[in-house]
This record gives sequence, C-alpha cells and structure tokens, in this order.
Amino acid sequence: MAKSPEQQPPVQAFGWAARDTSGVLTPFKFSRRATGDKDVTFKVLYCGICHSDLHQIKNEWGGTKYPCLPGHEIVGVVTEIAPTILENYCPKMVQTYNSTYYDGTPHMEATLTSWWLNEHFVIAIPENLPLDACAPLLCAGITTYSPLRHFGLDRAGMHVGVVGLGGLGHAAVKFAKAFGVKAAMGTMDGIIDTVSAQHPLLPLIGLLKSHGKLVMVGAPEKPLELPVFPLLMADIELIPFGLCEHRDGTTCEG
Repeated sequence: MAKSPEQQPPVQAFGWAARDTSGVLTPFKFSRRATGDKDVTFKVLYCGICHSDLHQIKNEWGGTKYPCLPGHEIVGVVTEIAPTILENYCPKMVQTYNSTYYDGTPHMEATLTSWWLNEHFVIAIPENLPLDACAPLLCAGITTYSPLRHFGLDRAGMHVGVVGLGGLGHAAVKFAKAFGVKAAMGTMDGIIDTVSAQHPLLPLIGLLKSHGKLVMVGAPEKPLELPVFPLLMADIELIPFGLCEHRDGTTCEG
C-alpha cells in the first residue's frame, strides 16, 4: 500500500523569506511534506510582485506569520503530477502563503525554487503566452478583468476610469482598451480603484454618473474615510471586490 504524504520522508525546499516587519527577504531552507495523490509539483520560473506581498511581509495588515515566503503570481514547468484528471475549481479558499493547507501544513510559496499544491489550484498556460509576461495575470489580471466583466463595465463606448497605475492599474487599462471602453472624460459609468494606500474617495465619487459604480480592488493597510452623503445623493455603488472568475463562469474567493 502506498504511503500517504505524511508518512513519506520530508522533502528539502529552498526559498526567500521575510523574518520580521522589515520586509527584507533572505535565503530560507525548510522541509515540506511529500507530494500527495492530488498534488502537482512544478519548478517555479517566474513570480510577479504584488503590493499585497509587501503588505504581508511588513505585517501592515496584521497577522503575518514569520517566516513569511510571499508570492502568488506564479508560473513554472510541471515536474511531478498525480495520476488524476485536473479540474480547475476552488472548493474552498486557500491562501497561497501566510496560511495553512487543508492538512495543517504551513503555506510557504512562490519565492521557492519549486512549488507543490492541490490540483484544484493549477491551470495550464496557453502555449502562445510567454511565461514571464503571464505571471502578473494570475493576480493583477484577474483582479481587474473580473470586476470589469462582473459589473458590466466591459461594454464598448462606456466611460470607465482607473485609479492607480501600478500592476493592477496597468492591467485594468489594457483590458478596458481591449473591451472598447472609452478613456474617462467627464462623468463616468464606473471607476476601478486599485490604490493600496490611503487616499480620498470623495473626488472619485464626484466623477461618477448617477448609479455609477466605484469598485475597490486595492487593499490599503489603514481605514479610508467614507463620505456617505454623496453616495446617497447620486445613488453611487461602492463595491469592495475580491472574486476571481473561472472559464466556466464559477467564482472563487481569493
């Protein structure tokens, strides 16, 4: 009878970890469990840097578990796979790091030289996409593509604004252009706010049409001031959004 991952010898792993709130990454060696029956292991080739990684390694959101190996925009080449058919869906949210897996194993992820995870969280990258450019699509891409589609801000001729031109903002602008959305001039149908630091919301609310949508996908470490009265007067929707959509139309939190 085959041994379970818990019964097999641990596998030596290497990555880069933050050990305190300085956020400095240093080499880190540790042991992980063996690849399980439902797992896929791959060699990490590229990993994008998201602002949420910076929040986490500096404990700006609170609750960071050190050592913390950040990263979640990850692509690579499969080196080991369980003999099962891959199904791409999320039965339950599992963080890529600063968390624990179903079996209690600490998640230490993308700044590793190799990575292992359950088959549910693996997708095949189309051959015509370069891997180095594809990595940011796994967070910045889906985080901005999804609300544009979900809230109907993807129709040609609409006026949509993007606040913040970092990783998320650049992806949002490119998707909006591909959808045929107009550059925002005057009042807007919607705004995608990608800013991960404190900033005033009132000027943004003033740019929206009546019944417009202000979609928040950034995650500042400190609370923002919310001016409720202007929202009421113009019937503006203020929407925090953290869902990603899969090809079959289902969604998963993350």
